[in-house]
Amino acid sequence: QGQLVESGGGSVQAGGSLRLSCAASGFSSNRKYMAWFRQAPGKEREGVAAIYTPRGTTGYADSVKGRFTISQDNAKNTVYLQMNSLKPEDTGMYYCAAALEPLYGGWFKLMGYKSWGQGTQVTVSS
Repeated sequence: QGQLVESGGGSVQAGGSLRLSCAASGFSSNRKYMAWFRQAPGKEREGVAAIYTPRGTTGYADSVKGRFTISQDNAKNTVYLQMNSLKPEDTGMYYCAAALEPLYGGWFKLMGYKSWGQGTQVTVSS
């Protein structure tokens, strides 16, 4: 298992934008699923967006489709989450995760992701 380091969180007003970054290192393969999850206080962790590297196939939660974009820079081993039109309900701790094995059951099967970052806080005020 490798390491993941997130950055880019912060506080914005509703309608604003943020870009999160997740730098990956130490993985045995460049073929992996990379995903962003988020967790609000008192709620379960939920998947937001995912990408299969290096192919670039993506998946999104319905709640963020059309507003969030996940992308990759293979040369930098970094995945990004561009978040536009942010809403107060987007508030939470955002975690980057990686899975080297196939994900049976969809992009956001928690048990499939073995490597996690430390998280970065996103706060959206109304």
